[in-house]
Amino acid sequence: MADVGIGHYGRRLSNITLICEEPGVRLDVYLAGLPEIASRSAAQKLLEQGLVTQNGKPLRKQDKTAAGAVYEIDLPEPKPVTLEAEPIALDVRFEDADLLVINKPKGLVVHPAPGHWDGTLVNALLYHCRDSLSGINGELRPGIVHRIDKDTSGLLIVAKNDFAHQRLAAQLQDHTLCRTYDAIVCGGFREDEGTIDAPIGRHPTDRKKMTVTDKNSRSAVTHFRVLERFSGYTHIQCRLETGRTHQIRVHMAYRGHPILGDTVYGHKNPELGQDTQCLHASELRFLHPRSGEEITVRCPLPDYFAAVLEKLRKR
Repeated sequence: MADVGIGHYGRRLSNITLICEEPGVRLDVYLAGLPEIASRSAAQKLLEQGLVTQNGKPLRKQDKTAAGAVYEIDLPEPKPVTLEAEPIALDVRFEDADLLVINKPKGLVVHPAPGHWDGTLVNALLYHCRDSLSGINGELRPGIVHRIDKDTSGLLIVAKNDFAHQRLAAQLQDHTLCRTYDAIVCGGFREDEGTIDAPIGRHPTDRKKMTVTDKNSRSAVTHFRVLERFSGYTHIQCRLETGRTHQIRVHMAYRGHPILGDTVYGHKNPELGQDTQCLHASELRFLHPRSGEEITVRCPLPDYFAAVLEKLRKR
């Protein structure tokens, strides 16, 4: 058995046996937190098809979970997916025989997933690199060493071979791969710099969100520094010591300074015309996987970010 954050589960072929540890949650919401299911619509489809049972009895999406209940989930065999190479323009900031660093625009999905089988960064990489992408992360994520959110812009590394991928992944683990972000957050900081050390895990009721929690969580550390103060907002720089899902967004919201435009973790209504987060991966520093040379790649703030700063300065 393995702890996956929402219960314990074991596998047999395409089936999952799940022992519930979170009572009182709608079953479709609860199941959506499983990585094999990953969405509420997929969970509802399994329930509607009678593929989720308890003691042999099919369950309904509106049923509530019970502590210690054992659920059997019969996952259908996945359909093969063929990814197409697409001539999508890439802003390449560094490239050699082992890797490339891409400046990803806001709005571009990194890798294919249900609802986004094409038009992703991976589709663009297949066209740009042809057969030169590592295969460690499988067919859907070739070359992807780390990812950034769809609505976060900025730099990420792509490995062209398994050797480079393994070396870069090791740097992620030992924190020698340094990732720096620019963000505009709501409110002001008294201090000029600081560290947020707060564990992050899956949100207990909204399975698509993360939260600061001691339950089924992992260590998360974000260092921040104030760059410029405005009335009601602050331009900060963040350096990740760890790389948890939505880490900067969750940590800033936890401190009471949600990222401007982040309607998931922050204010629900758009501010200053921003309905997606003002968060940009502005610098990467790492050791080249083959030569060991320190590589630093920077990219300027994108137009949308610079426009918000200019608007704040005029205020």
